[in-house]
Amino acid sequence: MARLKDYYVSDVAPALMKKFGYKSVMQIPKLEKVVINVGAGEAKDNAKVIDAIMTDLAAITGQKPIVCRAKKSVANFKLREGMPIGVKVTLRAEKMYEFVDKLFNVAFPRVRDFRGISANSFDGKGNYSTGIKEQLIFPEIEYDKIDKVRGMDINFITTANTDEEARELLSLLGAPFIK
Repeated sequence: MARLKDYYVSDVAPALMKKFGYKSVMQIPKLEKVVINVGAGEAKDNAKVIDAIMTDLAAITGQKPIVCRAKKSVANFKLREGMPIGVKVTLRAEKMYEFVDKLFNVAFPRVRDFRGISANSFDGKGNYSTGIKEQLIFPEIEYDKIDKVRGMDINFITTANTDEEARELLSLLGAPFIK
């Protein structure tokens, strides 16, 4: 499954170097990490929710997720400091490229009425964020085994300096942006 990384080295990097006129190969933007986050507000009432999310995320990413806990107590949300409120996974290197390949080529095409992902979700510093409404679009998740449909946030952190460079990098890696 290392074909996306090989593709980056052989096709993406030279294309970026030519388009933006970099003087050194070290200036070429790279995908640094991918962070997948699932927020679970209902976890404060039911502790088993976190276990279910962790199982799903581990199946999707191939890596053990970590539990995110509340930093502050918020009375309006009935939330105390230290309560579990979400789960996240940070992917790097081979697992990152495997996940990106699966997301762009398998999961996104399975979304009903999918026209592409928005190109407006860059943060101004070359990082991209998108959301998914349900975890069922991944082939590892079986419909009968889930307790509830949950979404997730996916953040692509790059070494690009501008949004234009990051968009070009993600496009060359296969991101299906809306035309």
